[in-house]
Amino acid sequence: MFFFPISDDNDTGSRPIVCYVLIAICCFIFLWQSTLPTNLNQTAIYNFGVTPASLLGGQQGYIHPYLTIFSSMFMHGGWMHLIGNMVFLWIFGDNIEDSMGHKKFLIFYFLCGVFAALLQSGINPQSDIPMIGASGAIAGILGAYLLLHPKANVNVLLWLFIFITVIKVPAFIVLSVWIVSQFFSASFASTGGVAYFAHIGGFIAGGLLIYFFKYPHISLFQQGNSQSFESSNFSINDLLNSKKDRDFMQEFIDTANKKDKN
Repeated sequence: MFFFPISDDNDTGSRPIVCYVLIAICCFIFLWQSTLPTNLNQTAIYNFGVTPASLLGGQQGYIHPYLTIFSSMFMHGGWMHLIGNMVFLWIFGDNIEDSMGHKKFLIFYFLCGVFAALLQSGINPQSDIPMIGASGAIAGILGAYLLLHPKANVNVLLWLFIFITVIKVPAFIVLSVWIVSQFFSASFASTGGVAYFAHIGGFIAGGLLIYFFKYPHISLFQQGNSQSFESSNFSINDLLNSKKDRDFMQEFIDTANKKDKN
């Protein structure tokens, strides 16, 4: 069974410019990684990823260990790693950016990533395996989204053998299942592998920080905008024609037209 969020029913009042930029940078850096030979790609991961033993032990690498906390957020270990993170950033990030503004959102994003890296490093301080990916920072977005929009519906793709459908599932169910799975996986994880505690740390940080970063008029635990548990046939056209995608494409077209006129 395949169960994956593809969009939400939660429009915004502003352009998620920071989300667009973060997605673009992550994709650009991953494409750069893809051009490297295997040995150089591994070298880049060890140089720019967060290594707990270096971060907490003070061992000097290519760049300062503290700086790797930030550089690691823009690197990914494979296509599925990148796509999974960027889809979650695309679905949930715009609403969090809308709730606090562009500048504060960028600070919020990095703070969640820092907390995620520090928790994972603190749990396994002797590890010399580098951590890469935006997962910790994006987990912070999920934690914030859970408190702001628990009843917003997430369109979840359900694929069971030849049966494919899209179901509207409340965000508190989708995100609760996600964080519980992280705790469950972390309890059975050995050293190395996926940095589950980074996900948990980012999620907790996002839930704690949202109260201080959101605009004062933005309330927690907002109501949803559509009926839950409705199902529909999966359609690429419907997904691409969603309001968020239309807004993004329209902005791209408008920008291109302005450049042509200049």
